[in-house]
Amino acid sequence: MKQEIQITDDKYLFEILNKSEFEREDVVYLLKLTNEKHISELFKKADLIRKEFCGDEVHLRGIIEFSNFCEQDCVYCGLRKSNNLLERYRMSVDEIIETAKKIYSAGIKTVVLQSGEDSHYTKEDITHIIKSIKEFCDVAITLSLGERSFDEYDEWKSAGADRYLLKHETANEKIYSALHSKQELEERLIHLKYLKSIGFQAGSGNIIGLPGQTIEDIADDILLCKELDCDMCSFSPFIPSPETPLKNISPADLKLTLNTMAVGRIVLKNVHIPSTTALSTLTPEGRKLGLTVGANVIMPNFTPDKYKDKYRIYANKKTYDPIKFVEEIKQMIHSMGRKVSEDKGHSLKQN
Repeated sequence: MKQEIQITDDKYLFEILNKSEFEREDVVYLLKLTNEKHISELFKKADLIRKEFCGDEVHLRGIIEFSNFCEQDCVYCGLRKSNNLLERYRMSVDEIIETAKKIYSAGIKTVVLQSGEDSHYTKEDITHIIKSIKEFCDVAITLSLGERSFDEYDEWKSAGADRYLLKHETANEKIYSALHSKQELEERLIHLKYLKSIGFQAGSGNIIGLPGQTIEDIADDILLCKELDCDMCSFSPFIPSPETPLKNISPADLKLTLNTMAVGRIVLKNVHIPSTTALSTLTPEGRKLGLTVGANVIMPNFTPDKYKDKYRIYANKKTYDPIKFVEEIKQMIHSMGRKVSEDKGHSLKQN
């Protein structure tokens, strides 16, 4: 009898993995897989889908975390406004531009400008930064600045910004409200839809392992990314920060995180998925594992050393020399039979 059930399970898994469109119950089923053989099949399928829709190229995106000031008070984040233990910093406009030049000199074709929600940098400041980087560097620019005004989005798109990353974090409204005292999920989705409507390549994604989160919630996260027609999707694990109300919550489960990335690839197909820094915080092999389950992007951190330790969204964030790290990452990518992309890695939906 046990063997018959196993055969039936294998057949059911095969049928789901070979669907072209997925119902919510299919996504939940795949996320709940615990049998090692079945998880192996899930990962193999995710890697095949990655190869079919993304090829073997891995895109490197250089991040500049230019400010750890934040006007929001999200309970999971070490940058939250109420964290009086964090030494704050802001990079100057010239520092940001010079760091972008270093990213370009390292052969990386995307610059990611990331900060807390910090209105100290005006619309004109960001516009100047975008135009200056584009003048000196043949790169794509991704902005990750939180919710800003539609007028700002319009100007930054016109100035030459290519992408905007704004994670929805959770599709569960109750959990979202518990995390954010000043923001609403509905408003975030309005912003994401607007960014898409004016031509930004838009990125979203979730946090895995939030308090109260269910497998069904994670399934909804993946399906929401599909509904939003995202160009980039980040599925990253929750890592507690000691300077937040969630400091005693356990980190996300590694297996569930990898399952989520794999299912995300299978369902969403032609999106860019990063193997995140947070994943490498869960395990030293995190970035490599991410690339085996559907990821095709790695984001080296070029934030200057004097600031890097202060951008503490979560604890135990690894720091490294970016130039040395890029060379190590390239070697790892080549050892996996993959190759480092030499282009800007624009949306796969535009091909």
